[in-house]
Amino acid sequence: MGQHKQHKKAAPPPQRPELRFQEISAEKLRKDLVQLREAMGEGEIYHDFEMLVETMLMVRDEAGQKDVSLDRLKYLFFGPKTESFAAVCKEAMESQAGRPKEKREKAKGHGRNGAADFPKAKRIPVALEGEGSEEHCPFCPNGKVYPLKEPSPLLRITGVAPIQASIFELERRRCNLCGQVFTAKAPAGVGDEKYDVSVGALLGLLRYGAGLPMNRLERLQLAFGIPLPASTQWELLLKAAGLLTPAYAELTRQAAQGEVLFNDDTVMRILEKAPLERKATYTTSILSRTVDHRIALFITGHHHAGENLEAVLQHRAEGLSAPIQMCDALAANTVGEAGDLNTILAHCLAHARRRFVEVEGKFPEEVEHLLGQLKVVYQNDARAKREGMDPQARLAFHQRESGPIMVGLEIWLRDQIEGAKTEPNSGLGQAITYMRKHWKELTLFLREPGAPLDNNLAYAVRGIT
Repeated sequence: MGQHKQHKKAAPPPQRPELRFQEISAEKLRKDLVQLREAMGEGEIYHDFEMLVETMLMVRDEAGQKDVSLDRLKYLFFGPKTESFAAVCKEAMESQAGRPKEKREKAKGHGRNGAADFPKAKRIPVALEGEGSEEHCPFCPNGKVYPLKEPSPLLRITGVAPIQASIFELERRRCNLCGQVFTAKAPAGVGDEKYDVSVGALLGLLRYGAGLPMNRLERLQLAFGIPLPASTQWELLLKAAGLLTPAYAELTRQAAQGEVLFNDDTVMRILEKAPLERKATYTTSILSRTVDHRIALFITGHHHAGENLEAVLQHRAEGLSAPIQMCDALAANTVGEAGDLNTILAHCLAHARRRFVEVEGKFPEEVEHLLGQLKVVYQNDARAKREGMDPQARLAFHQRESGPIMVGLEIWLRDQIEGAKTEPNSGLGQAITYMRKHWKELTLFLREPGAPLDNNLAYAVRGIT
């Protein structure tokens, strides 16, 4: 008899939860939050509900705007994707597929690091066994062996824990009559502290230079058999920070003398907040560019980027001309009108460009035109850096090569609105309005020597915090 297959019954489809919708104004929701705060206090639960309400209000506002797109909502929640011309304007790149590509210089080297690339590696001389210097060569009857100036390098790399430990087992002896115990002295240079000063320095580099979380380092050290709890790391860093205060003060003074200052804010959560009127905390990144070097400062607290930069500029030497300040157009990023503390304001061209990238799905032709024009400007700037132009030469080059492009772009932006080709309240219209409103600051690189195009350096510095 044939065997019959037993068919399993299909699982019932999941039932859609019963949803109830009710239109509640933002004003009422915020009043409810005030009542919740009065009843519960400003605890963790209240802050969670506050964040939830503000997030839902933001999503509702965005969804209610004209020409809203799923791409914009994804951008708000998950951050920016790559915004290169090739990634945004895919159709334009496909149409140019048959054109010859620009020739770029081939990168030198093969990517491998030789012995010369390890300047801090421990050098261990190894003597050659056998024949000594000026001895007869064993392979020819009349030759003599002489030492070469350069040895043959043999590179070997080993893996160790980031923080290592040594246990000195000090020998002890005891008198069998009086019971006195004698302990060997520690070797010279060992010190009296359990944790060497180098531990705090390395922890600072790992946490704030390489972005390694302390809990992750704790697990790594435990795996190597050298435990270092996160709480201990914090104590060591706090102790090391006090030692670095004079160095930080000097770096602040030198940063205030910079010719170009980049600044930006990012939200920073602090476990213990000071009882001030402002409850939000931020970390401001300030990158100062001088002729010889760059200095990056990080300031965490209740003050915005503009206020922190103003405090840094208090240390600027008298007689110096106003520095160029690069930031986005938020009022919180600018320095107040306070006499000598005024700066030459430049706004981020990449920030304005991003507003067009967000609406590319609705206005592909217009966005392709603008991004294509800005692409040439960025290529000109890259060429100026590649050829090592000084600020004056770079300014003249941009005025000659990028100036006509930006003039044409300004005419195009004005024609889009005044020629009724774009609805001012649309996503594209708002992007155009923003760019026209800040046109003077966005094109400072055509008037001031050394003015940057964007604030990407501050974004890059901010990313390691």
